Amino acid sequence: MLELKSSKRNPDAPVIYILDDDLSMRESLVDLFRSMQIEAEAFANPNEFMGMADLNRAGCIVLDVRLPGVNGLDFQAHLERAGSLLPVVFMTGYGDISMSVRAMKAGAVDFLAKPFRDQDILDAVLAAVERDATRRREMRRHQDVATRFETLTVREREVMGAVVEGLMNKQIAFRLGISEITVKLHRGNVMRKMQVKSVAELVRATEQANEHLVRSAKPTLVRVA
Repeated sequence: MLELKSSKRNPDAPVIYILDDDLSMRESLVDLFRSMQIEAEAFANPNEFMGMADLNRAGCIVLDVRLPGVNGLDFQAHLERAGSLLPVVFMTGYGDISMSVRAMKAGAVDFLAKPFRDQDILDAVLAAVERDATRRREMRRHQDVATRFETLTVREREVMGAVVEGLMNKQIAFRLGISEITVKLHRGNVMRKMQVKSVAELVRATEQANEHLVRSAKPTLVRVA
């Protein structure tokens, strides 16, 4: 394994995982990323990669489409089944249109034919890292909303669900068997705890929290009409 070393290695900094059985390609890419102050680790085969790479790290994967014992496109699918959300940049010396189309449909950021310019791989990798950073920011927002939901009482959750459905205070009061004043109090608590200022923001917050729980294989919070 080739690894970019740094005296001040930041575990939160993005890492570029390079997977290629060509030693000269691995060395060339690690040197390139090192010159740009980008952390990189290179692997010769999928088993080595799966045994040593941290798929929870921020960054991306630069993946050769033809790997020892496995097609790179099939390995991409294996990574997704394993729970990896890291963006993938494919490279190949044997690429064709059908392979590139399949790669892009599977979510690859780019598909580069060897030999490629340094700037081409840098552009592709930076785009992939930015995509990963955007995804992580979105996931944190969704998780934050789900955490705020946990602070609501059972009654506040009931009121929240009714508000998101579009019911008026009077309708909510009738449904829950409480006074309209009590509904207003609970509604105010919901808006404050969920840190929203409008029903539209509350609906969006509910959608975000539901998306987070769906990814976590948990029941959704409330139904959004």
